[in-house]
Amino acid sequence: MGRDFVYVILGGGVAAGYAALEFAKKGVSHGELCIISDEPVAPYERPALSKGFLHPEAPARLPGFHTCVGANEERLTPTWYTKHGIELMLGTRVEFVDTRSKTLHTTTEFITYKFLIIATGARALKLEEMGINGSNAENVCYLRDLGDATKLVKMMRMCRGGNAIVLGGGYIGMECAASLVMNKINVTIVFPGSHCSKHF
Repeated sequence: MGRDFVYVILGGGVAAGYAALEFAKKGVSHGELCIISDEPVAPYERPALSKGFLHPEAPARLPGFHTCVGANEERLTPTWYTKHGIELMLGTRVEFVDTRSKTLHTTTEFITYKFLIIATGARALKLEEMGINGSNAENVCYLRDLGDATKLVKMMRMCRGGNAIVLGGGYIGMECAASLVMNKINVTIVFPGSHCSKHF
């Protein structure tokens, strides 16, 4: 059995949360909009994961950084979505999208839509994509979502006084490096250029 929506947003990050806020401001009707995310929590401000979430003292935690606090708007908690009649399908993976018939299939049902917004964002490169084995090693961390950040915090607590290598000299790499240092971990940053991100 399937369900019908006018609008479906794939992804549970910053773009999904801010899009939902704009839909609500424009008066989207209850039951017209659905957000599908494979994460178990409502959309949140991902930049917090490489900043406040990693701080050793008074770290940021949900619901403190649900969207749209980054723009000084109201915090969109799960209750907000319910109040505005926006369906949250959390912990749900989309297996197939048929753009001709405007249907998508999750692990449990199929959904039809009139308009599909793909807001899945980027993903972190795995070590194997760089020709290195070991992506799933216990001491290898990525930073893309809340689960990744939670694992990184656990590793930092276990490794105080130890050493870490950060691959990447952009914003996220530099912010992670700073957070590791704040957590009393020695850091080496590896990046392909002659200097860190030109934005610094």
